[in-house]
Amino acid sequence: MTNPIRVFIADDHAVLRAGLRLLLGAEPDIEVVGEASTAAEALQGVRDLQPDVVLLDISMPETNGLQALHTLKAENTSSHIIMLTMHDDESYLREALSAGASGYALKQAADTELLSAVRAVYQGGTYLRPAHTHLLLEGHPEPTPKAQAAPAEAEANRLSPRELEVLRLLAMGYTNKQAADQLALSVKTVETYKARLMAKLSLNSRAELVHYALQRGLME
Repeated sequence: MTNPIRVFIADDHAVLRAGLRLLLGAEPDIEVVGEASTAAEALQGVRDLQPDVVLLDISMPETNGLQALHTLKAENTSSHIIMLTMHDDESYLREALSAGASGYALKQAADTELLSAVRAVYQGGTYLRPAHTHLLLEGHPEPTPKAQAAPAEAEANRLSPRELEVLRLLAMGYTNKQAADQLALSVKTVETYKARLMAKLSLNSRAELVHYALQRGLME
């Protein structure tokens, strides 16, 4: 049996934490390794335990979850972070993704959806609800043809056909392993292609990669 996904829960509501612990702990491939009620406790817990996945509430006393996310990413944590919130808010969503969150899940849907989110980000993917993907797309309309033509042509020339294939699959939510299987490549090769195309396109996050793919029609 493979090692379970080690999850850390950070939320200031004890009842919700208890519910999440029961939900996650009932899964054979998931283990809850710690929890916190404040951002300060969460930061220390993540540093000490190095969990695979962190469920991080946005609204917590004193320091909020988004500030904690920025701190963890500045410290180059290896943990995948899912923002857990009651706020179905576009500004929160964009800030979380820009800061490096791997997922954004609503507390109202914290059942099978959250289990899917934990497994997806653990495998290197990004978790967004379909409605959130639409929000991102609507917020980044297609540039006018005149403004788009020259940059788009230049970008296309800078990416190889294989890089475009990798870009499309990753933007569609494939994990590195799933993309490797799809393209008959090794995971290491896919990671190399991903790093190369992110550098060529000056992209800094999975969210920016999704935006680029949507704008270029690569996910149709």
